[in-house]
Amino acid sequence: SADMFCSVFCRWYWQKEKREPYVKFMEANYPPGFSYEDFSPLFTAEFFDPNQWADILKASGAKYVVLTSKHHEGFTLWGSKYSWNWNAVDVGPKRDLVAELATSVRNRTDLHFGLYHSLFEWFNRLFLEDATSAFKTRKFPTSKSLPELYEIVTKYQPEIIWSDGDGNAPDTYWNSTGFLAWLYNDSPVRDTVVTNDRWGVGSICTHGGFYTCSDRYNPRHLLPHKWENCMTIDRSSWGYRRDARLGDYLAIEDLVKQLAETVSCGGNLLMNIGPTHDGRIAVVFEERLRQVGAWLKVNGEAIYGTKPWRAQNDTVTPGVWYTFSPKAGKVNAIFLNWPVSGTLELGEPQAKLGETQVKLAGYKELLKWVTLGEKGMVIALPQLTPQQLPCQWGWTLQLTDVN
Repeated sequence: SADMFCSVFCRWYWQKEKREPYVKFMEANYPPGFSYEDFSPLFTAEFFDPNQWADILKASGAKYVVLTSKHHEGFTLWGSKYSWNWNAVDVGPKRDLVAELATSVRNRTDLHFGLYHSLFEWFNRLFLEDATSAFKTRKFPTSKSLPELYEIVTKYQPEIIWSDGDGNAPDTYWNSTGFLAWLYNDSPVRDTVVTNDRWGVGSICTHGGFYTCSDRYNPRHLLPHKWENCMTIDRSSWGYRRDARLGDYLAIEDLVKQLAETVSCGGNLLMNIGPTHDGRIAVVFEERLRQVGAWLKVNGEAIYGTKPWRAQNDTVTPGVWYTFSPKAGKVNAIFLNWPVSGTLELGEPQAKLGETQVKLAGYKELLKWVTLGEKGMVIALPQLTPQQLPCQWGWTLQLTDVN
């Protein structure tokens, strides 16, 4: 959002915690008395092309997108009636960025459009007053947070509401149950909407729709409830960092690994990218998204519409993750390392002679295999040159008729 020059938590680190590198950077590069509000005219979004964004999102193979409509500093990316002169229509871009992206995503893709919204705001006077009274007063949610939520749902009809930032206040302060009851029963998206679990102190990983549990949550084991791993391609930031080094970005191999681990354990992967203040998706982020899309073109059957199998990862060979395709009745084994020997040993599947078939996704012929005692099998992989491989960074074996 508006925190473009010093990344997402800049305002907190600079003005509240007064962390030395942030204070020094501001002193060295901005005039004395420069306030956080003075950043807003610098947030220009002159290169923001929502059609291009939609095309990149589509190419990534994603099924939904979540835009930050407002972060913890309160600046809204739409012309909110409840955020006077602190929104993208009144200042900065002078454009309704939420409306533009929603339109492009809906016109050019089949992605579900979602919105992130922060409940609290670090420096909002009304919120700070409520906090002083130990949240016995409710000035802020009634005049700002709740009206905004009703406004974005009514105006943009997002199919995901990704709530965040409870400000250490309980759900009763936010009237989360009241809002959610309206959302699921009476709102324009009542039949399609999905929500997360960040609706007040104590609700995360316990109440709500899909669980997020914590940022960059990847348990690597099965959870009893639908969950999402919301993580960042830049290892250390949710925003754009002008000073990021190449090594700060996850490689495509890392992303495929996270995707396989997450989906095997019943989760969805929400990959965060930080756009620039001038409205661009940086080329490094675009490349990563297009690479994930290229991988999914070959291996999508092991990801989309799958359920967790009885085993999440292999017991014998590390770097093998399982998913199950209920419609096709296939067990998918995603393996991240191509074995030097040319044979892959799997400890989990129970194969049946004359019945079980093994395919490599993106390769025509069936593969040869032998059983290993009660449980397990050894599969002969085809001898392929790098050019002949169906994809890079990870491969899928599709097993039919295994117990």
